[in-house]
Amino acid sequence: MKKLIVSCFTVGIAFNANAQNYWKNNAGKSAKVIFTNSKTNQKMVDKGMVKFEKMPQPKETDACIFVDPDFKYQKLIGIGGAITDASAETFYKLPKNKQKEIIEAYYGKNGLGYTVVRTNMNSCDFSSDSYTYVTENDKSLKSFNVAHDEKYKIPMIKEAQKAIGNNFTFYFSPWSPPSWMKSNKNMLKGGRLENPFYQTWADYYVKFIKEYEKRGINVWGLTIQNEPMATQIWESCIYTAEEEGEFLKKNLGPTLWKNGFKDKKVMIWDHNRDLIYQRATTTLSDPETSKYAHGIGYHWYETWNNKTQLFDNLSETQRAFPDKFLAFTEGCKEQFDLSKIYDVSLGELYGRNMINDFNKGTALWTDWNVLLDETGGPNHVGNFCFAPIIADTKTGEVHYTYEYYYVGHVSKYIKPNAQRIGTSSNRAALTSTTFMNENGQLVTVIMNDSDNDMDTNLWIEGMAAKLSAPAHSIQTVIL
Repeated sequence: MKKLIVSCFTVGIAFNANAQNYWKNNAGKSAKVIFTNSKTNQKMVDKGMVKFEKMPQPKETDACIFVDPDFKYQKLIGIGGAITDASAETFYKLPKNKQKEIIEAYYGKNGLGYTVVRTNMNSCDFSSDSYTYVTENDKSLKSFNVAHDEKYKIPMIKEAQKAIGNNFTFYFSPWSPPSWMKSNKNMLKGGRLENPFYQTWADYYVKFIKEYEKRGINVWGLTIQNEPMATQIWESCIYTAEEEGEFLKKNLGPTLWKNGFKDKKVMIWDHNRDLIYQRATTTLSDPETSKYAHGIGYHWYETWNNKTQLFDNLSETQRAFPDKFLAFTEGCKEQFDLSKIYDVSLGELYGRNMINDFNKGTALWTDWNVLLDETGGPNHVGNFCFAPIIADTKTGEVHYTYEYYYVGHVSKYIKPNAQRIGTSSNRAALTSTTFMNENGQLVTVIMNDSDNDMDTNLWIEGMAAKLSAPAHSIQTVIL
C-alpha cells in the first residue's frame, strides 16, 4: 500500500495511475510545490520541485502527511461560486478591462478553474431590491418573465459559461416565493408556502429552467429552498423536513419529470451542517420522496467563527445516503470590514472548511458571492459580507483577498471528476486533503493555520518529500 507525507500548506501532487508501479520504478521522482505564505506575502508562487526519497517507517517525532492512492472515495463534481444580483451589478459597474480580468481570474485558463455557478431565483438579500418574475396574484404564471435578470445577472453568467466551456455546472436556489403565495404575505421574514400554492410554486421552477435554457444557459440542478429553517429579515421561507419532503414528492419532483427535467439534480436542505443529518434522514425516509433527490446541500454558518465546525455530521449523512452527493452550497465571512480585506484569517476560514468538507465526503463546493463592492454589497437589507474579490466601484480597483488564493490552492489544481484519495495528518496544525485527477495526477492540499512554523514530510509507500510549512501558510504539491 502507498503512503504519502505532506507539509501543512496546500500541496498539489501529480501522480501516475498505478501507484505501486510508479513508486517502484520512479524512486527520486520530483513534485512541484505551489505556495502561499502570509508572512512573506507570497501568493500561489511556484516554489519549484521537491524530491521524493526513501523513508522507512516514520517516527512519532516526524511530522507527516500520509497519502494512500489505494483508498478512493467520492468524485468531485466541481468548485465555484454564486453569481448573484450583487455580484453582477458590481461587475457591470467596472471598466471593461476589469470585467475581463475578473472572468479570467475565476474561469479562464490561468484562473482558479471554477466550473460551478449558483444563482438566485427571485430576489435574495444580495439583490438591490425585492422582486419576482410574475405579477401579483398571477396563479397561472402567464406573466412569468426573467427580464429583470437580463440586465446584469444573465450576461455575467453567460460570460462565465463561455470561459468555462464544457464543464459549466449551473444551479439555482429560491429564497422566497412571491409574497401572495405565503402565509405571512411577505417575501421577507420567513412565513410558509401555503398549501394551495404548492403546485403553482413547482410550476414556477419549471418556468425558470425553461427561460434560462431558452437563453442558452443549461441548468444542471437546483436546491428546493435556501435556508428553510431561517426566519431572516431578508427573503426567506420556512419548511420542516416533512414539508420539504411532501413538496418534493407530490409537486416539484413529478412536475420536473413530467416536463422532461428528470436529469436536473435536486438538492434538499441547503442549510447548515447542524441539522443536516436530521433533515436528510427525515426528508429522505420515504422512498417515493428520495427518488426525486440527488444531493444534500449545506452551508457553514452554524459556527463559522469556531474551528470545531460540525464536520462529522457530513460523514454520518454520507454513510446514511451513499447514493446522494453532498454539496456545499454557500459560505462567506459575514460582517464586512474593508480594513480587513487582506487578513489571512479570511483565507484560513476557507481552507479549513474546504479541506474538512472534502475529507467528510463533499462532492460539490460553492462559495457565496464571487464579487462584491467596497461596501460588501449591494444588499437591500444591509447584510454586508466579504467575497474573494472586492471591487471598488468608485475607483475601479480590484482587491484579491486571501479567500481567493486559498480557494485557488484547491480549485486550480483539482479538476472535475477527480477522486478523493485517503489522506491523514499526524499533526493537528496540519490540515490536508488529496485528490487524483483523471490523468493520474495526485494533488495534495496542506494548510498550517497555527502560529508555529513546521517542517513536515509528504509520504507515499516508503517515499517522502521534505516540506516546509510556515505558520499561516498553504501549499499545493503536484507529483
